[in-house]
Amino acid sequence: MLSLHRLPGVPTAKQPLFPSTSTFTHPPRRPTCLFPQSKTLPKPPKFHKSPTALLQWNRKPQLSGETPRVVVVTSGKGGVGKTTTTANIGLSLARLDFSVVAIDADVGLRNLDLLLGLENRVNYTALEVLNGDCRLDQALVRDKRWSNFELLCISKPRSKLPLGFGGKALIWLVDALKSRTEGCPDFILIDCPAGIDAGFITAITPANEAILITTPDITALRDADRVTGLLECDGIRDIKMIVNRVRTDMIKGEDMMSVLDVQEMLGLPLLGAIPEDSEVIRSTNRGYPLVLNKPPTLAGLAFEQAAWRLVEQDTMQAVMVEEEPKRGFFSFFGG
Repeated sequence: MLSLHRLPGVPTAKQPLFPSTSTFTHPPRRPTCLFPQSKTLPKPPKFHKSPTALLQWNRKPQLSGETPRVVVVTSGKGGVGKTTTTANIGLSLARLDFSVVAIDADVGLRNLDLLLGLENRVNYTALEVLNGDCRLDQALVRDKRWSNFELLCISKPRSKLPLGFGGKALIWLVDALKSRTEGCPDFILIDCPAGIDAGFITAITPANEAILITTPDITALRDADRVTGLLECDGIRDIKMIVNRVRTDMIKGEDMMSVLDVQEMLGLPLLGAIPEDSEVIRSTNRGYPLVLNKPPTLAGLAFEQAAWRLVEQDTMQAVMVEEEPKRGFFSFFGG
């Protein structure tokens, strides 16, 4: 005769199927299993998407201050990235739907048109406007990629600057840009020449804001500190700083000053920190600014975020990079 045995784990008739301690009339629902029982749940698919600088905001920045905002990009020391910063921040502002006019105030060594790829389209300069040989709109070179970005060169590379050209002439040009029939631009960026001679005095005369470019080396910091004093003496109080060519590996090895060290030495609000990027040289040789690269590089994203902060008159906070411990000779033997 067959006998029935209760399998282990199966409840008997006396035991409820859904034991509970609370008082309710209906048994709880069993949770529905979306995935089959396995040790590890399947991972969601990865979507590879190129980073953009507007991911953290997803909105257009709000323009702060009175327009036009005349900003001079200066440093004192040559070769720290003034022209590169002017080109990339200018096009970043244009991509944010702001009208921008970039003035290359470096009379003897004009390079802004090369970085923008507009060297073959400069037929007239500001000197010919002042002499009455052409109109101002003829001297302005409009970028084909972004129609709200225009370039104005002071003179041609091989022409001699007359002695009468100075700060008053540049103020006249800025006033003419403000009162032109096409409308007043939102930003006027002035690419300042290196040094603190007459070209520097001319470039900073019509400006009411300044972007100070420096690199984390002691020679650039000394020149930047000197230029800061000259800007304040000229009445420019709104001075922000961009630290260019930052290398994290050298900062960790105590071979380069950190951005926080530079900010503590100069005492200026930080507009942006641009990492060292080999793509800068490639974009310069091609006449294609870094912020137009697809996919964007880290330096291009840093320039775009600096332009965003410039629009809203915002600053960023420098962070401390942890330094690597120094390794001695006996560390190779476990000491």
